Amino acid sequence: MEDAMLKFSLPENILQPLFSVSNSSTLDETLELLIEASKTPGGRLDLGSKNILPVVLQLSQSLSYPSGHDILLLSLKLLRNLCAGEMTNQNLFIEQNGVKAVSTILLSFVGLDSDSDYGIIRMGLQLLGNVSLAGERHQRAVWHHFFPAGFLEIARVRTLETSDPLCMVIYTCFDQSHEFITEICGDQGLPILAEIVRTASTVGFEEDWLKLLLSRICLEESHFPMLFSKLCPVGTSGNYESIEFKVDVFASEQAFLMDIVAEILNEQINKMTVSSDVALCVLGILKKSAGVLDSVSTCKSGFSAGSNAINVLKYSLTILKEICARDAQKSSNEHGSVDVVDLLVSSGLLELLLCLLRDLEPPAIIRKAIKQGENQDGAASYSPKHYPYRGFRRDLVAVIGNCAYRRKHVQNEIRERNGILLLLQQCVTDEENQFLREWGIWCVRNLLEGNVENQRVVAELELQGSVDVPEIAGLGLRVEVDQKTGRAKLVNVS
Repeated sequence: MEDAMLKFSLPENILQPLFSVSNSSTLDETLELLIEASKTPGGRLDLGSKNILPVVLQLSQSLSYPSGHDILLLSLKLLRNLCAGEMTNQNLFIEQNGVKAVSTILLSFVGLDSDSDYGIIRMGLQLLGNVSLAGERHQRAVWHHFFPAGFLEIARVRTLETSDPLCMVIYTCFDQSHEFITEICGDQGLPILAEIVRTASTVGFEEDWLKLLLSRICLEESHFPMLFSKLCPVGTSGNYESIEFKVDVFASEQAFLMDIVAEILNEQINKMTVSSDVALCVLGILKKSAGVLDSVSTCKSGFSAGSNAINVLKYSLTILKEICARDAQKSSNEHGSVDVVDLLVSSGLLELLLCLLRDLEPPAIIRKAIKQGENQDGAASYSPKHYPYRGFRRDLVAVIGNCAYRRKHVQNEIRERNGILLLLQQCVTDEENQFLREWGIWCVRNLLEGNVENQRVVAELELQGSVDVPEIAGLGLRVEVDQKTGRAKLVNVS
């Protein structure tokens, strides 16, 4: 009955061609049959030769809501399939002003709030994505109809169904266009990107389009600082060197963005170059998050395990670890290039990391040694800070170790800051810091490689008041407790 009602309300010049091609007499069955046929390249080519796309496009514009909802979804699905890599249909879609028609449909559904409505938007975006893959002319048609207002409205729809295909459309349009890159990173485009991140941080993502989008914007185009600032909580500033320490200085969306950027770097470390602007921005964020941590360390409540500041602290260290993992020779061999690691070190990275490491309570094995030393010798006690998250110590050691790789001036600075003993202390297993021992050994190896002065410091460690711990003895080291401070250190058994 419903199909009959739709049939009589639609023009014959729309229904008859569809019924003729599908050899069916009901609209829903016709569309289902054509959708099945359009799943193969041969089927799409055949339907393109029969000029079906303009008819289906006209059908989608003739349907009323909500009675025609299901037929509209089938129509968009058929259009999506027809434009999947078939140039004839992709060109017909542009020539028939299909972008404008689909734009009108999609934006009329943005304000609605049901899963079925989101399905309409998703199908329409997938259609536009397929059309955009055809080339510059098609990309320009989509971009000019949707940027900025249309993209912004859809980006504010907080659903996974619409977020993934929206990222596909935007990325496909600007990927080869310097003009569109400039626009999406400008005053009108950044709000769109910020809304995309807010949506993804709420509902997640399943496809890789979000990572492709953020990789291009944040790293290749070096617009991470601007996007990160755009996600600031209300009432705060993007200047992470000057704002007042507050627990809520970071938003969850900012932590989410840093998490994604860290994943991107981890996946593409050998082919991804990080600019000095991005690296220094991350260092500023690290300083701010560490400062927030310090400012609340005396509070009774402290941080919760999932606080934004702690997450930002964690991801900033992860990003810096990946940045510093690049071989120093890669930078020095590039003519006129800036060594980002050297820039970070000269901007206070090493000093900050060593300070944070010194402030921590020692690993469990070292704490055991300290306790024994206090019982035996009455050594003074001190009040160390606790871990803000599991793995914090390991991350600090990892960044320091990567910084020291084949950089003698970094090795020297660590020695001059009395960091060698501190880092030797990290060559132990620790339940709260998985792989600490491995990162500690890597770090010490980098400290000593090719550096006679650092090797001499280790060789000349004096044996006094040692405490035997089997786990450390197995490494050829032993623990000693400083009688004045109560702090432990590691020395060579030989």
